[in-house]
Amino acid sequence: MSSNPKLHKFFHRTPIQIRFNDIDQLSHVTNSVYQQYFDLGRLKYFTEVLQEKMNWEVEGLVLASITIDYIIPIRMWDNIEVLSKIYEIGNKSLKMRQEIFNNTTGEVAAVSKAVMVCFSNAAGKSIPIPHRWRELILSFEKDLQL
Repeated sequence: MSSNPKLHKFFHRTPIQIRFNDIDQLSHVTNSVYQQYFDLGRLKYFTEVLQEKMNWEVEGLVLASITIDYIIPIRMWDNIEVLSKIYEIGNKSLKMRQEIFNNTTGEVAAVSKAVMVCFSNAAGKSIPIPHRWRELILSFEKDLQL
């Protein structure tokens, strides 16, 4: 599937509560907090889509790469949510795109792209993505093509 963001349709949304301590001296959400918002969206995505809690000792997903593009500032009283989508899945890894969407302004505030690798802590190495996860992701991401 193309990684062109205009082609992505998000099926997963995570509302985010902005906390007072998320705000910097400029009255914006500080940049390091964006990562926490993306983490919350990613964890909720996998818990809901995979219908289980990951047991990283046996099989889990670990971040191999992540980028964040900051587009517009988020302010204290903005209503925001994290949109999450897996847009590519391989044998041992997958790619996720996330956006922080500002419902107050109607704009995308930030975009994150991540590569995650399936990993067994007990084995100490990467492992193939479990078939049950692959099927659940493909079922959820209706427009994901292999």
